[in-house]
Order: sequence, then structure tokens, then C-alpha cells
Amino acid sequence: MQHNFEITSSSGIYSVLIGKDVFSDGLQEVLKKSSTDKAFLLIDENVENHHGDFILTSLQKHFANVEKMTVPQGEESKSVSFWSDVSGFLLQNGVRRNTPLFVAGGGVTGDLGGFAAATTLRGIPLIHIPTSVLAMVDSSIGGKTGINHTTGKNLIGAFYKPEAVIADTRFLDSLPRREWVNGLSEILKYGAIRDDSIFSDAEIFLQEDLSKTDPLALINLIEKCIRIKADIVQKDEYEGNIRAFLNYGHTFAHALEKECRFDSISHGEAVYLGMLAAGWLSIQCGGDLEENKLEKFSSLYSYKITVGQLSTDNLIHHMQADKKRIENHIRFVLLDRWQHPVLKTVKDRELIKQAWSIVLGELHKNKRSSD
Repeated sequence: MQHNFEITSSSGIYSVLIGKDVFSDGLQEVLKKSSTDKAFLLIDENVENHHGDFILTSLQKHFANVEKMTVPQGEESKSVSFWSDVSGFLLQNGVRRNTPLFVAGGGVTGDLGGFAAATTLRGIPLIHIPTSVLAMVDSSIGGKTGINHTTGKNLIGAFYKPEAVIADTRFLDSLPRREWVNGLSEILKYGAIRDDSIFSDAEIFLQEDLSKTDPLALINLIEKCIRIKADIVQKDEYEGNIRAFLNYGHTFAHALEKECRFDSISHGEAVYLGMLAAGWLSIQCGGDLEENKLEKFSSLYSYKITVGQLSTDNLIHHMQADKKRIENHIRFVLLDRWQHPVLKTVKDRELIKQAWSIVLGELHKNKRSSD
């Protein structure tokens, strides 16, 4: 039960393997041409607790020496200081230009590890082992790496392709429900910007026990999302135009994360709220979105933040620091209609403020439903 295909980028081709219990075989395939007996493993602390022994033992079958470093959970690990620590770990333990770095974890670990691989010795081999839904469908694909700065999210980074991505759904079995839902948001994004069938496919997330999701249905959904992202990235690798469509809802989301200090809201929760706001703003800017296709998933989200913790003025200020800003105005990915994204610069601050009221209304509704 595995799917294997290649993604083409301007800097070369890399392979993607998706399936259940495919990690060991995937390693063997990836390392056929490896000529070193040393490797590095950067692993998220939660992944280490659940799967660390399995991953390390699998790597040790191929390498005489595996150096391991653990990444603390949470967005705060995507910092300049921790990137410096990772770089020091690699350099002080004898990394060479052909020494591979295996990165096992979710989006935070993947972004951090990818940037460390891109910048150490001007580039070492990178193999992604995504262990969350979000990392499998989004952050491990496309070659974006990065860390956060105090002024905003992902403001320091590089485009750097991996040698391979091994997405083994066995790693999802240990995920808490909140992390499954965290990844759902990026899946719904692909439904909004490209493929309407994803909204019905994603209904598997509505079941009570997500660890019992039909493996083939999940693998097929993950592959569908990866292929959408790969297709967009192949056409616009460095985000000159259509790759920006992958940021649907993210201009709002990144501002929310910054206002919450990357702590009390997850990326997926922020993206879901951001897509609600972007949908409303799309309609105000002439979009034809008759049905709210995101609404049926609303009950899956449970927020730790409340309306009173957010300042609309602060949120708009954070948006103006976003790297996608055009001069003094904010550029958004909006929808002319479902699956038809467009880039629009919105100059009306009051309209943006009203869009934030959609987010605040959803948080208020969520609080009522959880009381």
C-alpha cells in the first residue's frame, strides 16, 4: 500500500514515497547511491518519544554513525538562536557536504531542519520524514525552509529541495486529535484553491476516532494534496505568481499566530480562521462563493484563545509586516469563486477590519459551543 512518484524542481528531481509502513523500504531506496557511513537525525521531541527508537534503529542499519539532536515541541524552536544551535551541532560533529540530514517531525522541525541543511556548508543532503498530517500534505513539499523572527513568521529562510520525502502514515497513529485537525486546515486549503472533491474526501476527519481512518482513503487524500502543491510549485518554484495561491488564508493566519505569540493557537487553527476571513473578504471584493464549504468542519476546532485576547488594530499591524505586503497595502489570496484563486491588493482598512470580525465571531461561537 504505497505510492511513489517524483517532483521536478529547477534544482533537480526528488522522490516522494507515501504509504503505510513504508519507512524501512523507503530508506533503502533513497540510500542506494549514498557513499557515506555517517548521518544526522533531527527529531521532534514528541516523535522521539513515540517513534525515536524505530527511526534510529532503521537509520543505523545503513549508517555506522548516526548523530541525533532533539527539537523541543512548539513554534519557538523555529528561532534564530535554535537554528544556530542546530548548525553548531552539525558542524561540531563533523558534517561533510555529502552527510545527509534526516528531519523527522512536523512543520516546525521540517522548516528548521530544512533551513539548517540549506545553510550548513552551503547545502547538505536533506531527507524529510514528515510525521504529522500538516507536514505530509504541505510543509515537507516544495522546498521552502525557514525560521521566525521577532517581527514575523518565516521571515528568514531559503528555497532548498530535499533529496526525498518519506511519508509513512504509521507515524500518524500516535497523533493527538488536535494535530490531525491542525493538518486538516491545509487539506481544506487545497480544496478551496484547486480541487472541489477534497471537501468530500476530507469528511473522513469527521469521524470520532481518527486513528482508525481507512488507510487507503488517507493515503489517497495525502497524495492528492501533494500532487496539487507539486504542480503549483513546478510552475512557480520561487513564488513569483501562482505559488502565492498556496497562502490562501495565511495572511490572516500569520497575524493571528504573531498576536498569540506562536503559543496559544496552532498553525492549522489559525489557517482555518484565516480562510473564513479570506472567504468573506473574497465576497466583498466581488467573489461568488454561494456556499461556505468550510462550515461543516467548524465543530472540529477547539480554540484556547478568546475574543477578548485579540486586538484588531494589532492584527492589522502584524499583517502590514507580512512579507507579501505590496508597498503600504496588504496583498491577499482571495477567491473569484471556489477553485479560482486570485491575488488582490486591498486598500480599504475598514474592510480588512470587518474581515477580522468574522474570525472574532467564529471564536465567540466556538466558546458558546464548548461551554
